[in-house]
Amino acid sequence: MKIALIQMNSNKSRDENVNVACNYIDQAATEKPDLVVLPEFFNNLYFFQYRDYSYIDWAEREDGYTISRIKDRAKIHNLFIIATIYEEQAPGVYYDTAMVIDPQGSIVGKYRKTHPAAVRSLEKIYFRFGSKYPVFKIKDWKVGIVICYDTYFPESIRSVVLNGTELVVIPFASPYKEDNMRSHTVVTRAYENGVYVAACNKVGPEEDWVFGGGSLIVSPFGKVLAEAGMSDDKIITAVIERDLIYEARRNMPMLRDRRPDLYTAITAPTENLPKDEVY
Repeated sequence: MKIALIQMNSNKSRDENVNVACNYIDQAATEKPDLVVLPEFFNNLYFFQYRDYSYIDWAEREDGYTISRIKDRAKIHNLFIIATIYEEQAPGVYYDTAMVIDPQGSIVGKYRKTHPAAVRSLEKIYFRFGSKYPVFKIKDWKVGIVICYDTYFPESIRSVVLNGTELVVIPFASPYKEDNMRSHTVVTRAYENGVYVAACNKVGPEEDWVFGGGSLIVSPFGKVLAEAGMSDDKIITAVIERDLIYEARRNMPMLRDRRPDLYTAITAPTENLPKDEVY
């Protein structure tokens, strides 16, 4: 399967951002990918850097302007698209939602971010967390999704992989950092799970924040197959092969050697953990 990631910058104009995304999809389609991935919140300025509840009005339904436009591109180019937006599921109920759109322009599944960020950003005051790690059929591949901050919880990607995933897609809106730990983490997640990982980030300045780009596609052996720079819009592509997953998991059988019977502390209520430990 061939995948394409669209690394892009966004501004305050939703319509302009969506037009840019659609133009990039058109460009990516010339390479004939099966799947195109857009960054987290590609259609809007990353307003979660501010505490201003008026931004809630920027949330959209699945049949709103943004996803309707992306559905059209999927149909025109006969490909799958993963597009992540600030979704209004119901009045007062909002999610960070990655929508899987098929070549007929239908939404065939959704993943909702399970770990809204609250380190530098204020995502937790704008939307609630999802609670599932679904697996989606794209062509003949099993594809899972986690979003941005989810990546730093290894249990997230491991859960997606245990559910059968062969490719993990990660839409990001991650700020620039000189050490580029995001890329190192993505490589590690691919290697420790014997799975392909495709991480698609925003790039460039968006008011007070600068996003770090560095989108990349990584093999199950942790080899970087394609990588974008950290300052400019870019489309990257790679062909992924299922045989490599089989080979990686035979060579490094971490999934075989797991000991879930020993990991009860991971799912224990926080109140039940030792009080003199740091957690």
